[in-house]
Amino acid sequence: MSTLHTVNKSPFATGSLRSCLAHARSGDAVLMIEDGVYGATAGTGLSDEIAAAARGGGIGIYVLGPDMAARGLDAGRVLDGVITVDYAGFVDLAAKHDRAVAWL
Repeated sequence: MSTLHTVNKSPFATGSLRSCLAHARSGDAVLMIEDGVYGATAGTGLSDEIAAAARGGGIGIYVLGPDMAARGLDAGRVLDGVITVDYAGFVDLAAKHDRAVAWL
């Protein structure tokens, strides 16, 4: 049974993203939305941790492109291994996984 984890808070304001990554299992997906998209950017104190999660463990790491654009974040700053999706991609992820968990 796979889970889509959504994280909507900045990883610089809460520990939700770190907690989410610690609980996600192989076959799960983590989608950063709203202010959570800051976690997908390169050059931060969390970059190595997020990139490592994207590379190993069988967990898909995603970021919602329209939310990045709404915050003025350059799509070129997305970490290697993090997949940018649009709203249709968000729907596809929700349909693909058995359940969804929102990390607040």
